[in-house]
Amino acid sequence: MTRFLASTITFPYKRSLGPVVGAFMTALTERRILGIRNGETVLVPPMEWDPATGAELEHDFVEVGPAGTVKSWTWVSAPSEQHPLAHPFAFALIQLDGATTPLLHAVDAGSAEAMAEGGRVAPRWRGTRLGRIDDIVCFVPGETPETEGEDTGPAEQPVERMDYLASITYRNPVPDATDRAVEASKDHRLLGLRCPTCQRVYAGGRGYCPIDALELGPDCEVELPHAGTITNYSIVTPVQYPGQTETEPFVRAFVLLDGTDVIVPYAAVIDLPADEVRVGQRVAAVWASPAEEIDEGGGMGGAWGALIGWIPSGEPDVADPDLVNRIF
Repeated sequence: MTRFLASTITFPYKRSLGPVVGAFMTALTERRILGIRNGETVLVPPMEWDPATGAELEHDFVEVGPAGTVKSWTWVSAPSEQHPLAHPFAFALIQLDGATTPLLHAVDAGSAEAMAEGGRVAPRWRGTRLGRIDDIVCFVPGETPETEGEDTGPAEQPVERMDYLASITYRNPVPDATDRAVEASKDHRLLGLRCPTCQRVYAGGRGYCPIDALELGPDCEVELPHAGTITNYSIVTPVQYPGQTETEPFVRAFVLLDGTDVIVPYAAVIDLPADEVRVGQRVAAVWASPAEEIDEGGGMGGAWGALIGWIPSGEPDVADPDLVNRIF
């Protein structure tokens, strides 16, 4: 059975809210809900443009609610980590008093039997409000708003930007060849695969020869050397962001293993300042110790397992102008 490895990519950014959404978010910190007048209707949340004609709307804000009427709803019996509440709840379209359009939000009703079209609900406000839609934790049955925790008051300044965290999780199949290479790395061994037809040696990848379209099994495994030559490198200057641990420029290098065509890509160079790394430099492998935490093989991870990176070996540089063309 194929094994899958889940990976998550997350990055933060700031969104400029503008005069309409910014006003809406600022009002939430004050425990007020704003709509915007569009002719004889009131849109909630407020919009900058008429959704029917595209015409820009005057900034004629109207305070609505805070209570409202459930127009329709659906029950969430098994919430996921991405849902607003950790226990069963309803998503509902709520027409706030004074509004023409409904607002989609969560209702903490306790049970599906407590939900009904036409039911009255009021907001449960967060005690510390930042100017986000989840300043309203959810709505609750009844006419009276609630506050979760101690009320710390409105924002000191108008809310003009929103911190946003974008995230995606995906699953990659892990080839058997990778699992074998990772296990070998724990014994400080680098495994390659030699194609029996073309005799090329590969490392990493999915365990196939791309030239002859052959699956390369355990019988094709060969030991790779622990020494090589830097063919290319990049100096990375860290930009500070959530989760960034690097503070000084560092190098990611491509290392050509001795006597092979195998390139170890994007490898760390250890105990060497970034401005002293050069093409042709001779390096030796550095491994994680058994006591160090190994995450899917540790070190560089992936098919390289417990390989941490490369350290200068002290041997004379290789003077070969073709080295810079050896990337993959």
